[in-house]
Amino acid sequence: MRLALYQPDIPQNLGAAIRLAACLGVALDVIEPCGFPLTDAALKRAALDYGDKAQVTRHAGLTAFRAAPERQGGRLVLVETDGAVNFQDFAFSTGDTLILGRESAGSPGALYEAAQASVRIPMSKGLRSLNVVTAAALVLSEAMRQTGSWEKLY
Repeated sequence: MRLALYQPDIPQNLGAAIRLAACLGVALDVIEPCGFPLTDAALKRAALDYGDKAQVTRHAGLTAFRAAPERQGGRLVLVETDGAVNFQDFAFSTGDTLILGRESAGSPGALYEAAQASVRIPMSKGLRSLNVVTAAALVLSEAMRQTGSWEKLY
């Protein structure tokens, strides 16, 4: 199981995603360019004391991310407000990568085209979306439950 952020805009969200990935034992892919300078120092600052505990891979763009060896064999599952299936009704697999779009602009058409599936989180009417890392945590939690990944953390 992997988590991917597409061109994140907010360094604090990247930091929260790094912490989430470290604590839950999943790899995190960061697809650049980001909406902020992602220097090694900025990445270390965003990760706080979780940076050395997380497996973070940076990709120069969507093409590089899709071609990465660790991406071979698993599905790309887009988490988006207009996803085709409620995330609780989707059958996750251990090789899946959950990908989330930009905080400011959501997911471009290229992400929809690249994904083999898309899921959504039901929300109260009239509300737009959850924070990107909150959404990642909800869907990742269900994916880990379905695949028995929680037991591997003990």
